[in-house]
Amino acid sequence: MTLTKKDIRKTYLARRLALGEEETASLNAALLDQCRTLDLGTPTFVHLFLPIAAKREVDTYPVADWLRAAYPGVQLVLSRSYLATGNMQHFRWDDQTRLVENAWGIPEPVSGRIVAPKDIDVVFVPMLAFDSAGHRVGYGKGMYDEFLRQCREDVRSIGLSLFPPLPGLIEDAYDGDVPMDTIVTPEQIYYFSAYK
Repeated sequence: MTLTKKDIRKTYLARRLALGEEETASLNAALLDQCRTLDLGTPTFVHLFLPIAAKREVDTYPVADWLRAAYPGVQLVLSRSYLATGNMQHFRWDDQTRLVENAWGIPEPVSGRIVAPKDIDVVFVPMLAFDSAGHRVGYGKGMYDEFLRQCREDVRSIGLSLFPPLPGLIEDAYDGDVPMDTIVTPEQIYYFSAYK
């Protein structure tokens, strides 16, 4: 069974929006438990996204708390997105960081200490859905694919999804799509590379 990104995007966004508050909280708690079993090695910079609350994205604030506790030396990094150019700029996220919601409802840093993509060791990636080959479906802007291409070859990409893999492959995945190394769901972790 093959599925197009447009259909997947529509279906899985609707599925996520249909989740009740209790179910959403339960799925996020289970996903966090799975994250706690990850071995990230000794990262210096870990890039995280903050959720669009209106779209019921994975709640990454508890993930941030876990990262700070489990990896005391780690520097968390957040992005600011520029729709006009399709680019992202990356900043350290610390106690002085002021966050403001952008036009999409994403909490973003206003300013701060810039981090180059080549310096980032781990990237947690938002998604609506994914297939058994590790290809993800996002919102269709391609910004994370471009960002991941700017990172080092050995960067670890970890997708976070509230749902298991699609029942088939993404029909219109193409060479510009950057597949994930790892995807964490509430039920289990899927590995698509040597990371285990």
